[in-house]
Amino acid sequence: MDSTANVLLEVNNLHKWFNVRKSLIFDHKNVLKAVNGVSFKVNKGETLGIVGESGCGKTTLGRTILRLIEPTQGEIIFNGCNINALDRKSLRRKRREMGIIFQDPFGSLNPRMKIGKVICEPLNIQHTYGVFGSRKKRVERVMEILDLVGLDRDYYWRYAHEFSGGQRQRIGIARALALSPQLLICDEPVSALDVSIQAQILNLMEDIQKKLGIAYVFISHDLSVVKHVSDNVAVMYLGKIVEIAPKDKLYSDAKHPYTNALISAIPIPDSRVKKKKILLQGDIPSPINLPPGCLFYERCYQRHDSCKDIAPELVEVTQGHYVACHKAN
Repeated sequence: MDSTANVLLEVNNLHKWFNVRKSLIFDHKNVLKAVNGVSFKVNKGETLGIVGESGCGKTTLGRTILRLIEPTQGEIIFNGCNINALDRKSLRRKRREMGIIFQDPFGSLNPRMKIGKVICEPLNIQHTYGVFGSRKKRVERVMEILDLVGLDRDYYWRYAHEFSGGQRQRIGIARALALSPQLLICDEPVSALDVSIQAQILNLMEDIQKKLGIAYVFISHDLSVVKHVSDNVAVMYLGKIVEIAPKDKLYSDAKHPYTNALISAIPIPDSRVKKKKILLQGDIPSPINLPPGCLFYERCYQRHDSCKDIAPELVEVTQGHYVACHKAN
């Protein structure tokens, strides 16, 4: 990993557990472990891709980093500041440096607000702290951002229903960029879009990153998309990171059986190339009742007896390549 001075975001042993009522009659509660001991670092101006199946905790992790959801345990260090220790007022100030792009470009925009007001909303919220204090400055800032994301300035006075899905996601990106953040949490920002539009949005995000030096945490279930945009990739399974490595290392020399299964499912456009798919057997354990050993044990095609009782630690096997697997370690 790079030097400490270059680290923008550091997550240490982060947990987010939810109490789940077992019965409507009795008050007994179980605990759903959505994020269960996650650690990683993101360097300035780089992209960390987070991949995994639906329900593995990716979105919960992204929102917990921003404290949109309060963490149960662990540290979130952003730009040298412990986010967990901030009070409400200090957190609001700190949020100028962070943003989020939501998955649904249709549901994330207020249909009653004109686009200019949607993008301007973060500026209105933060203006009491001296950021773009006058209305004129805020309007000028919105116009600049519309140019940045490739939208016409005349769109300022139009409503969300007048735009296509790709245009709406550009508006969502514009809103996230309003306060010039250093970090963006991208929660499956292209999964709801057509493939041709996905490429346009991904290219736009790459251009913005080069111009502004923003770091991304890019959440997706699509490994081909993550490969396109990421510098490092983390693979999540049932609330834990099972493998994290630089992009090229992960896709060429994955160590964890789950990662290999995901990579084997990536389609190849050349019909002449034969690729063996790894079909996983068994069921995913319940996040409410996790097994004591390796969480992947019941589905693993390389398991051995020790995996059932002893949970593997995330260990560095080569430089920058971490794996939580007894066989790989």
